[in-house]
Amino acid sequence: MREKVFSVGDDFWIETDGGERAFKVDGKALRLRETLVLEGRSGEELLTIQEKKLSVRDRMAIERDGKTVATVKKALIGIRDRYSIEVAGGDDLSAKGNVVDHEYEIERGGDKVAEVSKRWLRVRDTYGIEIAPGQDDALILAITVCIDRMGHD
Repeated sequence: MREKVFSVGDDFWIETDGGERAFKVDGKALRLRETLVLEGRSGEELLTIQEKKLSVRDRMAIERDGKTVATVKKALIGIRDRYSIEVAGGDDLSAKGNVVDHEYEIERGGDKVAEVSKRWLRVRDTYGIEIAPGQDDALILAITVCIDRMGHD
């Protein structure tokens, strides 16, 4: 994924390790709250990401077909960046590590389900996301987009 500080209306592609465009993140301009849409390569809407305003801590909701499937929250305190991810109808996730430098893991019950790292790639402003088999790739990528956005506020 290309590292970028998001602004309203930004669009970018998430590519496979072979450089193939796999998902598009479409930043929706002119909305009251920040809204991003994760689309498949043919343009179908997979997930919607919306910033939740008026909360005590940073929070973003991920929706599928109008229903919240996950909520990403930034921890209030801690030396390392930590995020809790409430998953509707499933086991919750957590993310911890160095978010600003793109070196962190996403876990479920102590098991790693994804790892984000900048050190795998030599291309400037790019980082890799390795997702364990059997995971909802689109959801993990949407969670990563949320963490990237909240980590750079």
